[in-house]
Amino acid sequence: MRAVLVVNPKATTTSERSRDVLVRALRSEVDLAVRYTRRRGHATDLAREAAEEGVDLVVTLGGDGTVNEVVNGLMTAEPPTIRTGTTPAERLPALATVPGGSTNVFARALGLPREWPEGTSMILEGLRLGRSRTIGLGRADGRYFTFCAGFGIDAAVIRRVEQARRRGRVSTPALYLRSTASQYLLGSERRHPTITLERPGESAEAGLGTVIVQNTAPWTYVGEREINPNPQASFDLGLDVLAMRQLRVVSTTRTVTQFFSRNPDPRGRQVLRLHDVAEFTLLASRPQAFQLDGDYLGEREKVRFTSIPAALRVIC
Repeated sequence: MRAVLVVNPKATTTSERSRDVLVRALRSEVDLAVRYTRRRGHATDLAREAAEEGVDLVVTLGGDGTVNEVVNGLMTAEPPTIRTGTTPAERLPALATVPGGSTNVFARALGLPREWPEGTSMILEGLRLGRSRTIGLGRADGRYFTFCAGFGIDAAVIRRVEQARRRGRVSTPALYLRSTASQYLLGSERRHPTITLERPGESAEAGLGTVIVQNTAPWTYVGEREINPNPQASFDLGLDVLAMRQLRVVSTTRTVTQFFSRNPDPRGRQVLRLHDVAEFTLLASRPQAFQLDGDYLGEREKVRFTSIPAALRVIC
């Protein structure tokens, strides 16, 4: 089996020594080439090249941003005609994810351990046993995502966190919580909700202050605790949506508290939830912050979301 390991050398929880251990372990099972990312977006190019070379497996070592880039490279590749299969997923290389970031939502949603040594061991076992599953993806305009997207406050929070990290701050749950409080209190979304959700054949839902989109559950983690706005979201179904209308202090606090519950089921007059949705469009009267898989992607006034079923094989 031919494989390519795409390494983010800035991965939060790994070192050069641990990467060497990982490479030796993988080479015991596959014919491995190692490629390092050098800039944002480089993992997309490396994964696309690997798929077009006809490799059987692409392994990532990095966080959720690295996984997202690799997935986009795979999904936009044109694999050689020698690769055959009955579905598009079978014609692409499989994906294996070694957790190397600070949160690793995608890997953990697949059932992998949080730490890279245990994750590597499980991936090696999956390779030996031929254990894989096919998952669906989300697509926002032309870009794919694996577990979540955000339009409004949650994306603006990620923007604040990324700005803090560029100033040398470490990504921690406390940093996210402080950024969330600042964005809620100082941002304009709470006072003037401007987002509208449109679905084919359905009435438009207007006056939304923020929208969370999930392709699986959980949405994210705070330490070991799962955060679940849409607990029924699944890789095997369409997209799930939670939107909040008027972001009043009492109702917003109640809803966010429900996210943290061990049996979450967010409800209320200010909450809109949609389950297993094939497609929808978000529009805003002024530009809104936008994120995919935890990466801030700027501001948009319109984003079209689509569920892509059975899109990719993953080792699990």
